[in-house]
Amino acid sequence: MGITKEHFEYVSNLAMDNAAIVLPPGKEYLVVSRLEPLARTSGFDSLSMMIDSMRSQRGLQDLHHMTIEALTTNETLFFRDFHPFEAIEKKLLPEIIARRSAERKIDIWSGASSTGQEAYSLAMLIRDRFPELGGWKITILGTDLSYKALEKARSGIYSQLEVNRGLQLPLLVKHFEKSGRDWQLKKDIRDMVEFRQMNLIEPWPNLPRFDLVMMRNVLIYFDIPAKQKILSNIRSIMHPDGGLFLGASETTLNIDRNWTVENCGKTLLYRNVLHSGTVPVGKN
Repeated sequence: MGITKEHFEYVSNLAMDNAAIVLPPGKEYLVVSRLEPLARTSGFDSLSMMIDSMRSQRGLQDLHHMTIEALTTNETLFFRDFHPFEAIEKKLLPEIIARRSAERKIDIWSGASSTGQEAYSLAMLIRDRFPELGGWKITILGTDLSYKALEKARSGIYSQLEVNRGLQLPLLVKHFEKSGRDWQLKKDIRDMVEFRQMNLIEPWPNLPRFDLVMMRNVLIYFDIPAKQKILSNIRSIMHPDGGLFLGASETTLNIDRNWTVENCGKTLLYRNVLHSGTVPVGKN
């Protein structure tokens, strides 16, 4: 079953107002595929009936929130795209370690952590490749819009299919233990990561000054003003000498001129222009 223009406009406006998610005409198929299962599990005979109920009863906050969550992409896997993790291991973390040797403290943010694979990948990389950080205070924060995704992330439990995606067998054997038919990360890795719910377009809570920010594959869903606001906020809570990784199809170019870009092997690392002293890569 399709969706009427009126219903699509309602959902599109809801997504924009609550999460700055852009759903232009032509994305009707996405709305239907994401929301029809929600309509069934919520007891409605059709998607149209669910949307009509949402429009007529403004107090259905839980259903509104579940709709936003259903429209949010939570696709992720361990060591996704690999090259950013290679750059972190070979370039960025050694630089950070040298600069923070007095404080012995590193703060990392996985800004669209979904079900946790990215944040846990960082934890495993640090534990395995940088044993000298054993006495340091390492904070890895994972945030996401979806409560459901965060609940799974905190559990550290993944199916056989999920651990097969991006995770090398030695890491599975070393850092996981069987949990029924699934696999659960061992407590020492889970304890390295804290997960919190956060909406990137709402006022940000108090956050530490981060050395590394992973904001990958999330800016593509926002319009230009929202992207500018998020990139500006990142600069305000990131150490001047810190680094930002975006998704492969994302850039600061023509969005925020206060970032510069460095080639790191097969990936790009973004820096605060005030620190780098190089030519900006974009404009406001």
